[in-house]
Amino acid sequence: MSSRILPLFAFAVALAIFFLYVNPMWTGSIATANASIAADNQALVAAQQYSAQQNQLATARDAIDPSNLKALTTLLPDSVDNVGLILDINALAARSGLSVSNIDVVTNSSGNTTSSSALANATGALPAGNTNPVNSVDLSLAAVSTFSSFQNFLVGIERSARLLDIHDLVVKGSDTGVYSYQMTMRLYWLR
Repeated sequence: MSSRILPLFAFAVALAIFFLYVNPMWTGSIATANASIAADNQALVAAQQYSAQQNQLATARDAIDPSNLKALTTLLPDSVDNVGLILDINALAARSGLSVSNIDVVTNSSGNTTSSSALANATGALPAGNTNPVNSVDLSLAAVSTFSSFQNFLVGIERSARLLDIHDLVVKGSDTGVYSYQMTMRLYWLR
């Protein structure tokens, strides 16, 4: 009889060990660890794909002619250099014979207000999600000059290496041939 009890006792101990220790460990902490390892492996694959794409884009960027890259950076800079921009507009106005009396930052068409401090702190941060990587700011400009000087100023704006639009223009006439101009210019830059 003892020959039958010992195997049954061993089987009962084995079942107890399985149900009390092995099964909870297998379905509990080991399953959690396996899920964590799987998630980490997916993240590692995504990181490797990102790194490969980053290397590919860096190689493509390095293949661009530096003079073309500089021209593109001038056309659409990665920040708003408001001091340099105002100096450029004043220099263009002086060459054209236009007397600028006021330059001010206004609300752009999307309803966002951009203050001078935001202009000074604008950086080329990467866009998130579906946001547009190009941002804009509107500048209000008041000036006085003859019409031919104003035409020269507009030609200078048109030939400017910087991407900007004049989207609002008010001309106030006078009998002396010197007109008052109020215009809104929209400047673009990469976020």
